[in-house]
Amino acid sequence: MSNNGLANWLERFQEMPNDRPTKTLFVAFAVSIVCAVMVSGTAVFLKPLQQANKERERQQQILDIVARLPGVEELFETVEVHHVEAHVVELATGNYVRSIDPAEYDQRKASIDPQLSVAVTPEHDIANIQRHAKYATVYLVKSEGQIKLLILPVHGSGYASTLYGFLALEGDANTVVALSFFEHAETPGMGAKIDEPEWRDRWQGKKVWDEDNQLRIGVARGQVDPSMPSAPYEVDGISGATRTAQGVTNLLRFWLGDYGFGPYLEKIRSRRG
Repeated sequence: MSNNGLANWLERFQEMPNDRPTKTLFVAFAVSIVCAVMVSGTAVFLKPLQQANKERERQQQILDIVARLPGVEELFETVEVHHVEAHVVELATGNYVRSIDPAEYDQRKASIDPQLSVAVTPEHDIANIQRHAKYATVYLVKSEGQIKLLILPVHGSGYASTLYGFLALEGDANTVVALSFFEHAETPGMGAKIDEPEWRDRWQGKKVWDEDNQLRIGVARGQVDPSMPSAPYEVDGISGATRTAQGVTNLLRFWLGDYGFGPYLEKIRSRRG
C-alpha cells in the first residue's frame, strides 16, 4: 500500500462511527498488539537486570555465610569475594574439573541440559528434583592452605516452591556453619520462616554425620530434645510448615549423600583424617 493509499484508508477509518463493530474490533486488536509488544519488550529488557539482581543476591548470601564463620575476623580483616575460591566439582567422582571456568558455569541451566545432567531415579530422588547437573560449583575459604569453610549450593522441593540455597560447613566437612536460602516462594508466615534469623541460627554447630558415618542432619518434627541422641544433628521444626521442613531435610540429605556432594566431602574428610 502506498503512502497516499494508507493515508486515505486512515482518513476513512477515522470517519467511521465509533460504535461500528469493525472499528471497535480493529482498535481492540491494535491495542492488544501494542500491549503485547510492550510487555515482551519490557520482559526482554528487564531479564538481564533480573538475572544480575539474582546474582548479586546470591553473592551476598555467600558473603553472609562466610561472615558467620567463628573467628573469621581473625582470618581476614574484611570478608570479600576475593577471599573465596570457586571450583567446579564432578559430583560422581568428587574431583575438581579444571577445564570448566566456575565464573562461566551455570549449574541451574546445566541441570536441564541432557548433555550436562543426569536423571535422578525415583527411589533416590528424595529432594524431588528429577535431574541434576553432573557438575556443581563449590566455594572454599582457606587460611594458610587449610580449608576453613566449604560452601555448597543446594536445592530441592519445599511445599510451594523449589528452595535454592547454600550450606556452609567448617573445614571438617561435618559441622554446619550456616544454611541460607536465597530463592523460594514458600507461604509467608509459615514455610517462609526458613528466612528468619532465629531459625537459621539454630543450624550453626549441628553435625552432618554421626560416629558411624550415618547421614543424620535434618529438621525435627517438633522441638529438639537436648537429651535425645538425635539432638546434635537436628534443628527445631517449623510450626505449620511440616512439608517445607521435610523438604529442607530431604534436600540436605540428597546433596550431602552419594548422589550429591558425598564423594567430594568424603575426599575432604579423608585428607584431614
